[in-house]
Amino acid sequence: MRCFSFSNTDRKDEPKTTKSISTRYSTSSTDHETRKSGSESNSQTVSDTSTESSTKISFNCLSQRPSSLRVFSFAELKTATRNFSRSVMIGEGGFGGVYRGIIREIEDPDKRIDIAVKQLSRRGLQGHKEWVTEVNVLGVAEHSNLVKLIGYCAEDDERGIQRLLVYEYMPNGSVQDHLSSRFKSPLPWIIRLRIAQDAARGLAYLHEGMEFQIIFRDFKSSNILLDEQWNAKLSDFGLARLGPSDGLSHVSTAVVGTVGYAAPEYIQTGRLTYKSDIWSYGVFLYELITGRRPLDRNLPKNEQKLLEWVRPHLSDMKKFEQILDPRLDGNYSLNSAQKLAAVANRCLIRNPKNRPRMSEVLEIVNKIVEESSVGSPPIRLETNEKESEEKVKEEGVSRRRRRFVDHIGTGENMKLVWRSWRPKLVKVT
Repeated sequence: MRCFSFSNTDRKDEPKTTKSISTRYSTSSTDHETRKSGSESNSQTVSDTSTESSTKISFNCLSQRPSSLRVFSFAELKTATRNFSRSVMIGEGGFGGVYRGIIREIEDPDKRIDIAVKQLSRRGLQGHKEWVTEVNVLGVAEHSNLVKLIGYCAEDDERGIQRLLVYEYMPNGSVQDHLSSRFKSPLPWIIRLRIAQDAARGLAYLHEGMEFQIIFRDFKSSNILLDEQWNAKLSDFGLARLGPSDGLSHVSTAVVGTVGYAAPEYIQTGRLTYKSDIWSYGVFLYELITGRRPLDRNLPKNEQKLLEWVRPHLSDMKKFEQILDPRLDGNYSLNSAQKLAAVANRCLIRNPKNRPRMSEVLEIVNKIVEESSVGSPPIRLETNEKESEEKVKEEGVSRRRRRFVDHIGTGENMKLVWRSWRPKLVKVT
């Protein structure tokens, strides 16, 4: 594997930004839709002055490990995507577009593979940094709940710098697509539970499954993609960071992440730990439960911030059902929903030291899924590619003093307990 130099330290001579458009590998045009609708949950990132990292570990060390990534020529990917035709564009963001394509297997040229190609814009340094991180992370981190990176293209010629990433194609788009789009069928409750399980597996692997730790730093519903069997996989590791070196408690870095998902202690101090991902996972669980985004300016003012909106419903079990996604049409297990909310509340504890590890979260979610699956009929969903195509034709591709509840105990002994905290204001310009 080619060695790409990229340090965990954010260089002081690099340009700083206070607002940017997040671009992620997504098999839909979710990012564009978000901007159009006015919701800021996925269209803005929070950013602060870069500080010197407390660790000198770099992703460069990962590039020395064996990798099976395939190196593509620009011409190959140009052919595979019909010259990057807008007719095959399946996503678009600030750092470039994502296109669906077809390539042939090296071992069996007669076999064709559907792929997703992310072409990074040739403008600016940030896109290149994210590209390097993605290659170095997914080149060595392999798991059934991480989107597979097939290969990459890196060519510099008279046309300029070409940086592309080639992923496995995820036909059912992102979780956010199905939670927020009127063009998608609502996800059944049991599928939502399994998505929570798959996402927990992926994070547990990144945090605890390797000899080094990876902090995702941008965990959100639009970065969780669904394959043809509706298995969930984490995607887009451009903002990922290696965990702190032995003896260090955190990594100090620029505050970057999506508004509504970023952990409060990280926003306030710039000190990054894996517990930041735990917080984001808790926010995501409430997305699955409510069908709402963390921040949506289209809703009434008192409902725009998801975590603030759900708060008054958590002290009274009779009120809790009112926050469940109405698109489920009553087809859910209230008991499992309450248990999932209790897991979310543990992840959303103000003091990060008191949040659970991802392996602990996974263990609880596994039990919830197992209990909910007993006696449940098989779920059959069809890939909504036709619906997505109609959506493209119609709209075009160019798209929380605060109190939270913690759970004590498991199973039938689970209780909801109030915890008070007061967040600091974060200004996004």
